[in-house]
Amino acid sequence: MGIPKPVVEELLAENEHHECPDAPEICVRLVALADLPTRFGAYQVAAFRNRSDHKEHAAFVHGNVFDGERVPVRLHSECLTGDAIGSLRCDCRDQLTESLEMIGKMDRGVVLYLRQEGRGIGFANKIRAYQLQDTGYDTVQANELLGFKPDERDYGVAAHMLNSLHIRSIRILTNNPSKIADLTRHGVKIVGRIPMPVLLNEHNRSYLEVKQRKLGHLLGLEQTDDLVDYADDAAH
Repeated sequence: MGIPKPVVEELLAENEHHECPDAPEICVRLVALADLPTRFGAYQVAAFRNRSDHKEHAAFVHGNVFDGERVPVRLHSECLTGDAIGSLRCDCRDQLTESLEMIGKMDRGVVLYLRQEGRGIGFANKIRAYQLQDTGYDTVQANELLGFKPDERDYGVAAHMLNSLHIRSIRILTNNPSKIADLTRHGVKIVGRIPMPVLLNEHNRSYLEVKQRKLGHLLGLEQTDDLVDYADDAAH
């Protein structure tokens, strides 16, 4: 069972005229919520819209998270090349499917899907960064050469989405301490961390090593050399 229909109606009514005059850039409004059966289990999908930049974000809700404490939550930033096409340059698709599978086996939880392509620099700039990486620069160096910080993402929108669902505290599925710090800065009560599996392949090893070495992600790569072989998937 997900969020009950009467509660959904209350949430939608509550959000109908919601405004954040002091922080329009992170202000999102819950505009729709519907059932979504998936291969990972029974979910509901909630659509959020930001009236400032017109970006639309999603929350995939498993079980009744309304007014919940210690709710497992995964924040996932959009990655077109990974999520949709199965790029092996990153681990985004693996992280998305792993989080949906993990939460689908729990009593409840949420996966937030945030429109922050390329660590917040946008799709075209991400591909420009790929071009630079193809010549030998790592992901951090490529972003900096394009005039960006190594990670431009902000999780204020995610905090607002959790607040809109009346989630009181969370256990976050992440290996990234920066997410924890940023969510905490935005007022989210985090009571625990659930580590995410690390799936190495020959194409994303350098990407993950830079995440660990330069961005502080808790990946434990020195403890594993196991590579995922996707050749069988490609053959089919």
